Amino acid sequence: MDLAESGSVGGFFALRTGRPDDGAYVPVAEVYAAEPGPLAVRIDRVAERLRAPERRVAASIAHLGLAARLWSVALGPAALYGEIPDLDPAGLLWDPRRTSPDDLVLAAPRPLPATAESLRQAVQYGHLVPLAAALRRECRISQRLLWGNAGSALAGAARELLVWAEQQGRPEVAERAGALARELFAHPDLRSTGVLGPGSFRRRSCCLYYRCPGGGLCGDCAFDRPPGRP
Repeated sequence: MDLAESGSVGGFFALRTGRPDDGAYVPVAEVYAAEPGPLAVRIDRVAERLRAPERRVAASIAHLGLAARLWSVALGPAALYGEIPDLDPAGLLWDPRRTSPDDLVLAAPRPLPATAESLRQAVQYGHLVPLAAALRRECRISQRLLWGNAGSALAGAARELLVWAEQQGRPEVAERAGALARELFAHPDLRSTGVLGPGSFRRRSCCLYYRCPGGGLCGDCAFDRPPGRP
């Protein structure tokens, strides 16, 4: 498993390893359990950057970015090598001040066999479920919206891998990425988030980005035009 090659797919797929000297990095397990500080910092930074009109809008965008990172650093190696890094929340370090590819560091990389079930355990249950609970303690945001973000992030990671595989002449990578994504979307929590097609996804919810000044609709949004606009 070559994390450097996996990172070449795109910034969201990059995963650094080691123990950073910067004390701002914290194990995400602490964030999920009871430490709201880092999560609040990330939400506040997103709110300031996007001039979000409500805290839940910033929380949704912050969550979408994290979900995309988590799916990507697992699905990338799974499609390329048939392995995933052990993403134990106690060993995955996060700096809320930074964005990809510098926000996540894996303290001690350890390869695990890649199956749809191991990906589900590592990302969906190991991170997205506790992350959603932590966000909902921090601000009022719907569970349906968060699952929609998770589905959109998974579909986006698979789509990036399909594009990379075509450019690199690696059809086996595209095949594995597509097959894993379809199996992951078979779970009820993800299946209900949208309609998955060959290289496409249309979600049934909205991440609320359109509510930011100058914001619009994402390519997979449930809306055809921003609500309230002609």
